[in-house]
Amino acid sequence: MTQSLPVQHHYSLRHLNTFGVAASAQAYLPVTDPAQLEQVRQDAMLAALPRLVLGGGSNILLTRDFPGLVLHMGIKGIEIIGEDETATYVRAAAGENWHQFVLWTLEHGLGGLENLSLIPGSVGAAPIQNIGAYGIEIKDRFHALTLFDFATGEQRVLDKAACRFAYRDSVFKHELRDRAVVLDVTFALPKQWQPNVRYADVAHELAARLITEPTAQDISAAVIAIRTRKLPDPAVIGNAGSFFKNPVVTPAQRDSLLQRYPQMVNYAQPDGSVKLAAGWLIDQCGWKGRTAGAAGVYENQALVLINRGGASGADIAQLAAAIQADVAQRFDVQLEPEPIFL
Repeated sequence: MTQSLPVQHHYSLRHLNTFGVAASAQAYLPVTDPAQLEQVRQDAMLAALPRLVLGGGSNILLTRDFPGLVLHMGIKGIEIIGEDETATYVRAAAGENWHQFVLWTLEHGLGGLENLSLIPGSVGAAPIQNIGAYGIEIKDRFHALTLFDFATGEQRVLDKAACRFAYRDSVFKHELRDRAVVLDVTFALPKQWQPNVRYADVAHELAARLITEPTAQDISAAVIAIRTRKLPDPAVIGNAGSFFKNPVVTPAQRDSLLQRYPQMVNYAQPDGSVKLAAGWLIDQCGWKGRTAGAAGVYENQALVLINRGGASGADIAQLAAAIQADVAQRFDVQLEPEPIFL
């Protein structure tokens, strides 16, 4: 059965991870049809291999060659599948580029995803990480998704509750890890759209543009401008965007830290917890702009680790560990990486 599958062996992954680190896969399969996944499942040799599902490669740090099968999701398609009194439902295939999908919704007059503009990666990876930015997360616009279950060979639909979304987390990082492959995602985009400009960066950018009643397109343009200034283009400088999650602490921890660091950036959360700005913590430890061999910290945003050219995944992981140790020693706060280490 493998004759009908375009499997390649000892395949370089350098161009398939946004850090641009050199690594290879034992086997590689570009997936353009869900039926190929069942073929893999039925093939004894391929089914026995460890699996890595790859989208845009923007949330992964390859510290070694991958000793298994990389499934590179390339299934395409975007369509409006329905509407009701509150929302328009748009379904996008897993292989669609996330930012291009956001632009598609805006071009069709559908607001709701504009705060998530210019986030790298694919549509299929978005719910796994519950990506978020500037006051919006995937879960806020999510309706359902279709997955392929390698354990049963079935396609299943999961609603929001079944996905168990949390901060940069979902069921796909737990029970369904190494088992499920996202095929498509359906979003509920609100008909009664309201601008979300509660993040100061967005409000300031709109004010600088003299925009007082922003449209969804205005907010998208503002977010794109902010991200372009703060974050390096992976095509130019290897990176995975924000490398660390913003740590969540108790109000008592926040108050204790504020006594020592009155300027500390913090955000109260709806559940009573407090989110700290990881970039601010890292900056206070003096890491912004520093270099450790070929790896470094971006000079415009301390939250971004970069490959200055020729860095290995191990180099970047070592830099991350040093930053974590410094932040823990100074603030007694543990930073958790966003990318998956392999």
